[in-house]
Amino acid sequence: MAPVLAGCEGALSSLDPAGPAAQSIAGVWWVMMAGSLVILALMMGLILFPFWKRHQPREVPETLWLWGGGLGFPLVVLAALLAWGLPSGQSMLAGRETPVYTVEAEAYQWGWNFRYPGEDGVTPEVLHIPAGEPVDVAITSLDVIHAFWVPRLAGKVDAIPGTTNTLRILAPEPGIYEGMCAEFCGLEHATMRFRVVAHASDEYESALDAALAGQEQP
Repeated sequence: MAPVLAGCEGALSSLDPAGPAAQSIAGVWWVMMAGSLVILALMMGLILFPFWKRHQPREVPETLWLWGGGLGFPLVVLAALLAWGLPSGQSMLAGRETPVYTVEAEAYQWGWNFRYPGEDGVTPEVLHIPAGEPVDVAITSLDVIHAFWVPRLAGKVDAIPGTTNTLRILAPEPGIYEGMCAEFCGLEHATMRFRVVAHASDEYESALDAALAGQEQP
């Protein structure tokens, strides 16, 4: 199992979460993984049971298989998964409480531009945010559908031309978090990467000013 579990880590692994939204998503994944193993064991047991009891045949009504196994069991499993997963989806949405710091992410073939409130210019391919604070990312696209995804901070959200979708992220501590486009968008899709750089709160303004000073006007 060690080589398999080693694949759960990495800069683009959603199973190595850093932010609260990503932790919630990873929790859903592990629950689904555990549930699938239980269901697999149940199915294997049903397959092996006739061989174990081959000298004691027993007739099972067809309606039990139809209503119990074909309808009842899937409904229970899917309802439980839905109830567990909905809060994880909600954790990525912008809340209705006091507005938080909001940045803009603009996708194009094949890159990203990031804009900041009250600031001129953009930072291509690098999004700067304050660590330890929630940040809303207003996501859109200039051409085709892309997707904004920082696996260690949150789930993915589509970048759609003419539409703005908002994703809430939070980096608990300063650091660099890798991101990518998660929607096939053309020949250079695989190279459409970006980084989220989280700065300590008292260093954020100076770091952002330095980053913007080196960029051309949009």
